[in-house]
Amino acid sequence: MKFQYDTTSRTPIYRQLIDQVRRAVARGNLNPGDRLPSVRQLSRELVVNPNTIARTYTELEREGTLITQQGRGVFVAEPQTTLTKKARRERLAEMLDRLLVEAVHLGFTAGELQEMVSTHIEQFRFVSVSNDSS
Repeated sequence: MKFQYDTTSRTPIYRQLIDQVRRAVARGNLNPGDRLPSVRQLSRELVVNPNTIARTYTELEREGTLITQQGRGVFVAEPQTTLTKKARRERLAEMLDRLLVEAVHLGFTAGELQEMVSTHIEQFRFVSVSNDSS
């Protein structure tokens, strides 16, 4: 995976990197068990402070996207859902509401939005088994 960041963006570098890793995992470009560059290596490649990379990895580890194995490196973690199905649905409903509000304000029709979602959904990898914990 090639990491990059936009120096003109108002989004902090660590946040841009977090978003890139999450997107790569969601799209199947990074798979569970894939190794990421070390903090030192990635900070050299991107010419950023190692603390920025450490913060990126720490945040991703905290949310369960990455796992650090002492002496071996940083790896993409196996997906785990600790939230109940109800909590996951509520969280997603909130995000969908924000998307729909934005689509309305941008002047999209429901059909246009459905077409865009259908086109984009093919770019992502969804789990085939759901965690039905309540």
